[in-house]
Amino acid sequence: MLLFILMFKAVVEVALFAFIGQGILYIIAGAKRESNFVFTLLKLITAPMVYIVRFISPRIILDRHIPLATFLFLCTLWLGLTVAKVQILLQTK
Repeated sequence: MLLFILMFKAVVEVALFAFIGQGILYIIAGAKRESNFVFTLLKLITAPMVYIVRFISPRIILDRHIPLATFLFLCTLWLGLTVAKVQILLQTK
């Protein structure tokens, strides 16, 4: 169980860092970010998570708000996985 939590937490962390990288490039590159190769790569990494959040979210949420909702969802998921990891590690002692 611990291995599953650690692997899933790693996937969530990669997606979170990709979102942070997109945010930094959004600030630095501005309107030219869509033609930036790194931004496109980071967008490709986060696309599955964005798709999942779009699928589970109600249609009243605008498409432009989905990346923020995805980031907040991943932060909450990361926090929950961290708590689960700590609980498992404390039970084994």
